[in-house]
Amino acid sequence: MKITKETVLGKALELKGSDKVLKENNVPCVHCPMAKMEMDTLKIGQICNMYGLDEKKLLKDLNKL
Repeated sequence: MKITKETVLGKALELKGSDKVLKENNVPCVHCPMAKMEMDTLKIGQICNMYGLDEKKLLKDLNKL
């Protein structure tokens, strides 16, 4: 599965090791109680925009899995 900025967080978390990659890229949503309710609607691109994260690096790292 290829991860894009349109991929929802829940789908990305299905990849083995993705939680570690998300943490390493400072994605706060991994343990956020609110994110757990939005796993199927929060898109990777939206998260990067909200928190000022490097979208290209995050997608590159996730797609290495």
